[in-house]
Amino acid sequence: MSNSNLTYLGQTGLKVSRLCLGTMTFGSSADETESNSILDAAADAGINFIDTANRYPSDASDERKGVTEQIIGRWLKGRRERFIVTTKAGGPMGPLPWDAGTSRKHILSAIDASLARLGTDYVDLFQLHRDDPSTPLDETLEALDTIVRSGRAHYVGVSNWSAWRIARAVGRSEALRLVKPVTVQPRYNLLFRQFERDLLPMCEEENLAAICYNPLAGGLLTGKYRGKAQPDPATRFGAGNTAASYRQRYWHERELDAVNRILNVAQLAGLAPERLAVAWVLAQPGVTCAILGASRAAQLSEVLRAGETKLDDQILHQLDMISREFRRGDAPPL
Repeated sequence: MSNSNLTYLGQTGLKVSRLCLGTMTFGSSADETESNSILDAAADAGINFIDTANRYPSDASDERKGVTEQIIGRWLKGRRERFIVTTKAGGPMGPLPWDAGTSRKHILSAIDASLARLGTDYVDLFQLHRDDPSTPLDETLEALDTIVRSGRAHYVGVSNWSAWRIARAVGRSEALRLVKPVTVQPRYNLLFRQFERDLLPMCEEENLAAICYNPLAGGLLTGKYRGKAQPDPATRFGAGNTAASYRQRYWHERELDAVNRILNVAQLAGLAPERLAVAWVLAQPGVTCAILGASRAAQLSEVLRAGETKLDDQILHQLDMISREFRRGDAPPL
């Protein structure tokens, strides 16, 4: 990947690839051998940014949470310094009341456990996976400050937080002279644009890196579901404990009609739909990186080219006309 496809991570001096590899499937729909193939393909394409979380794989029982980090840790042996690694914490990891959330107890335990599974003494970025309004914000921020000052993470950020909570976190960090969040990880794609109203403009204003996940809407924007009345049982929309949420997010007449029109634009542009969809995300104001996920390395062949794809104004206008209705709505569900 050329230097033109690297970007600064927000207000930091760290440069990362604009495409980031998501690993939620590692240890579930992708076994360790296939996960290694996906990591190899991404690395060969110049991706230096790997995103994971302590509770992955996404459909794991409490006993299997952390398997994804273990797979990544084994793959990283001997090449740790070549990659920017980020993990997340805050989701439930066990049955105890302090096995989730953003309390000081949970966060400090979580980072140590993640480092052990990843086989490293630091991560480049440590993010809070979900907001936890039951824990005082200052307590959470002070715990993140402890993690950075101890060297266990170089930077910190948040995922799935609303804009006003992020703004408050930045303000409280400044007031208390604590390490500030430098990244935001929102869901964002052609079928979900509500964050354009507040979160992405805030990221631009505060120079926060927006690392956007779900750019293909769970695979819907690849075109593999075109013409189907029901999702295939073995896909993300048809199986596993996330299937219901994906159907609730996207499997509606309005979204499916928009997908058909987006696929027509891709065909006329001579681009694979997945390449078009990710290139669109990268072209939007306030977006720093797009997170790519896969269950097989072969799925990455086209989408890895999105970082080098510049969409012309006509295509961007067509896509905006098709998808601008998805900017509306109440506060977006997380």
